[in-house]
Amino acid sequence: MDYTHFLTRRLPNVGTEMSLNVLAYNLMRVLRILGFKKTMKAMWLVGA
Repeated sequence: MDYTHFLTRRLPNVGTEMSLNVLAYNLMRVLRILGFKKTMKAMWLVGA
């Protein structure tokens, strides 16, 4: 991740960029905790 600044301008765009960064961080964390197979199984079960 290691971001020190935003790549976009204006508040709505920065909000979107931050949301994507948080989503990516949380997904990477889940993958590290559960592993790939369990994560994919859980996503499949909820219909993602």
